[in-house]
Amino acid sequence: MAIKRTSHAMAPTRRAILKGGLAASALAAFGAPAIVRAQAKEIVIGGPAGAAKYFNADIFPLMEKKIGAKILYEGTNSLTNLQKMQADKAAPKMSVVVMDDPVMIAAADQDLIEKMSPTAVPTMAKLAGTAVHRDGLWVNYQQPWAGIAFNSTRMKTPPASWTDLWATGNKGRIIVPSLNNTEGYWTLLIAAHLETGKPFKEAQYEIDAAFNKLKSLKPNLLNIYTNAPQAINLLEQGEATLIAGQFSAYTLIRKAEGSPIDLAIPKEGGFAMPSGLAKVKNGPNAGLADAALEAFLSPEVQSVLAAKAFVAPVNPAATKPAGFPDSATLFAPDWAHFAKGRPGWIERWNRELL
Repeated sequence: MAIKRTSHAMAPTRRAILKGGLAASALAAFGAPAIVRAQAKEIVIGGPAGAAKYFNADIFPLMEKKIGAKILYEGTNSLTNLQKMQADKAAPKMSVVVMDDPVMIAAADQDLIEKMSPTAVPTMAKLAGTAVHRDGLWVNYQQPWAGIAFNSTRMKTPPASWTDLWATGNKGRIIVPSLNNTEGYWTLLIAAHLETGKPFKEAQYEIDAAFNKLKSLKPNLLNIYTNAPQAINLLEQGEATLIAGQFSAYTLIRKAEGSPIDLAIPKEGGFAMPSGLAKVKNGPNAGLADAALEAFLSPEVQSVLAAKAFVAPVNPAATKPAGFPDSATLFAPDWAHFAKGRPGWIERWNRELL
């Protein structure tokens, strides 16, 4: 009991603190400023669910050292992130967002993102001009490529043509991404190309032909996904044979970890995936947001992205591993056309394919 009395006698009461003129130091000791400090040292970044593993394991620890703050990651898909930004416009929760270019176009048009400062993000000036959009409203921070993912145990020979998706031997074994995912566009584009015989640059505008061809794919479909990791799991387990429009930043990471999957660029060609990075307008911790953007574009982070995520870096000073495809051979579509047509195409996709 003596110990208790001594302890209480030594511990200042709130009344004693206030009487002693120590109110400010007491509040600091009892946690209010500690909460503020903790909040100031955290930043929320929103991005694709499929990137969560390598972001959290390889990228964010490096970035956290650079910016001196903890990164909290909200992993979903680009359209969902856009909806969150719309809902939270008056009081954004995310400071930085990683989204595909077509959705960045919508975010820019709706005034949901703000221009990066050349002073706060100086590395932006060192990027290739094609990586910087609308005078710095967003930048491409990496360049994955897309083709056909396949189970290398079930298929010893990589798919040589996009027509393999329609092959009778693949009945019930094909997975395609939903148009809610940007990579879903590649299946639509390939369908237009195969139906019309036109090159990608012209076929991308032949949407009726695309849907007509897609209807004939239905017998081969196992699943239409919105969650890429779940789709990859089905491919790894051998339930699926091919995933259309899959890209390097998902497939080749899993291959490197020992999964029996691989990525092929068929003879008709592959595609350049748009990976955008932007500052959320009026988002919290603006200074940390600038620091995170600069860190994303730094040679160190870009080199790790290239090595760990199998993407082409956008910073010329970064190291690019051997064996990456020549980006000049990959088709990049008219993303403004895609962004404009996508809402109606999604409705039609859900009506005619699901």
